[in-house]
Amino acid sequence: MDKLMDNPWFIKVIALLLALLLYSSVPPQSGSKLSVDVPGDQTEATITGIPVKAYYDTSNLVVSGLPTNVSVTVDGPLSLVQSAKALKNFEVYVDLTKAKIGNQTVKLKVRNMSDKLKVSIKPSYANVSVQEKVTKVFKVTAEFNKGNIADGYTAGAPTVEPNKVTISGAKNVIDRITYVKATLGLGQSANATVTDDAPVRVLDKDLNKLDVVVEPQSVKVTLPIKNTSKTVPINVVQKGTPPGGVTISSIDLDTSQATITGDETVLKDTDHVRVEVDVSKITDNTTLTLPVIIPNGITKVTPELVKATVKVGANGAKKISGIPIGTRGLTSQYKAVFTDPLGQTVNLSVNGPSDQVNAVAVGDFNAYVDLTNLTEGDHDVQIQVDGPLGLSWNLDNPTAKITISKAV
Repeated sequence: MDKLMDNPWFIKVIALLLALLLYSSVPPQSGSKLSVDVPGDQTEATITGIPVKAYYDTSNLVVSGLPTNVSVTVDGPLSLVQSAKALKNFEVYVDLTKAKIGNQTVKLKVRNMSDKLKVSIKPSYANVSVQEKVTKVFKVTAEFNKGNIADGYTAGAPTVEPNKVTISGAKNVIDRITYVKATLGLGQSANATVTDDAPVRVLDKDLNKLDVVVEPQSVKVTLPIKNTSKTVPINVVQKGTPPGGVTISSIDLDTSQATITGDETVLKDTDHVRVEVDVSKITDNTTLTLPVIIPNGITKVTPELVKATVKVGANGAKKISGIPIGTRGLTSQYKAVFTDPLGQTVNLSVNGPSDQVNAVAVGDFNAYVDLTNLTEGDHDVQIQVDGPLGLSWNLDNPTAKITISKAV
């Protein structure tokens, strides 16, 4: 053996044999792959917010009662669970292609999911209503918040374009439609005409929103907004009679004008507002805070209160005679003859501030009798007198006797 081991060829032969032995122990690689079956990790996950798809005759039927979203729980290999959760490339659906009209319970199904996963849906069933689909045309009414209109402005009638919409839905829902409204959004203190798109809302009699399809979903609403205010003078109206020995020489307001707001027609016909001053208890110079009185149809006045300064002056008295008495309200088919006073004149005893009393004359007074609705015959009528503000007067004869006859 020592000689053999010393022989170099012997060593080479042994090395070759060992190399061949190693080569034969390695499996061939060409044309095949080594596969090892290693069991994977198992897991479970719940995927929420999965929409439900319904398949049915959408041209003639309407389905209600389906849940909008469901939760899907998957159980299986970790890689497949993670993929389903990340991609959500599966579908939850109900098949109503052969459904009949009425209420029914249907099972929710899932597809496009790996068959290696165990799947459960929550809820797994749904109570649905299948109804006949109805389409009708409804008129749209515009609405807005009147509180957002600026002071001094009013809103006119809004216009809607288009003013009709097509609404589709289940027959029993369409029959419940009471209001079809388009709500126009307004900013605070709107003071100019507004035009904007407004969403259409469909409501029942209790103002509950109904599940229907509206076409178009929004309409264009135009709301005209106009300035409805103007400035008018404040007139002073003296009420009552001053106490004996007292004469009202002047009544002055701290402001002579007011701004009024209201309906356009009423505003056009209003040329003043007034302050009423009761002088029946005034004995000396005084200042009163009084409300500004407005006619019906005026909604706001600025200022609402004014200060009236009342000055008391010395009294004077004067008799004015021969004021002619006119007639009013008599139709052209009649004529009137005064039997008393025969001269058809009246005399006044005038009282008031000395300077005013001294300045008045016959032409400052207008005496008349109102014969409206009187017919043929003899009548006793009250004599009425208009005269300067701030004076008081008494008639020597407050009643006239009139004979009415047909005009020739």
